[in-house]
Amino acid sequence: MSRVADQFPDDVPDLPELVSAERAGDLVWITIQRPEVMNCLSFPTLRRFRTLLEELREDLSIRCILITGAGERAFCAGADLKERRTMPDEIVPRFVENIRGLMDDVEAMPQPTIAVIGGFAFGGGLELALACDLRVVAAHAEMGLTEVSLAIIPGAGGTQRMPRLIGKSRAKELILTGRRIDAAEAELYGLANRVAPEGELRETALEIARSIASNGPIAVRAAKDAIDRGVELPIELALEHEAGCYERVLGTTDRLEALAAFAAKRKPVYKGE
Repeated sequence: MSRVADQFPDDVPDLPELVSAERAGDLVWITIQRPEVMNCLSFPTLRRFRTLLEELREDLSIRCILITGAGERAFCAGADLKERRTMPDEIVPRFVENIRGLMDDVEAMPQPTIAVIGGFAFGGGLELALACDLRVVAAHAEMGLTEVSLAIIPGAGGTQRMPRLIGKSRAKELILTGRRIDAAEAELYGLANRVAPEGELRETALEIARSIASNGPIAVRAAKDAIDRGVELPIELALEHEAGCYERVLGTTDRLEALAAFAAKRKPVYKGE
């Protein structure tokens, strides 16, 4: 049994149809397949999603992962509140642990991740996007950490990841008011890396993913690690961590290929070795 499976009650099924993984060369699209409920995160959806990530993190031939939601209305509208209303009290903590666990799994992926936001991203849906490395947003999308309007707080990392991304003052404004913002304001605040023109969301996200995938994959993973772990450390320790990450690329054949390609004035062919 997988490590993820141990974290779910026995009666929570693993249903492949809830979250799909589509390979496209060295990229993978992960899609939440619940458009009828705005791609909400139910217990079975969390299990399928976390199981997929557990499998994909071991495949280092994957150079970038794009995460999105099916349909045109929503990326993800957070926890499935209909399910939560009928959930026994003793099971709720397990659900909360797993929704937090999903965000932690996404953040810990060795491959870069891009949230491709084609509609609403509220509550846990925005927390999912915050756990990704980058966010590409459709021009008509809306997002917000709206939990206080339901008398709860963002409990899957939102109170920690948002201020680290956009600053404490702006994060407090959005979290304490529960205000929803549009794509243009998300870009202004630094929540969105790119706002895609209408009808061009997928291609805009792919442009970034392909740009990432064209680089040395070991170097990309090392750079991600250097940033993620180093940014919270004192500068002296952060620089030590960066040096350790740099050492990981020195003995790679990709580094030698880069030098050879530069000398030959050709495009390098990286193999992740």
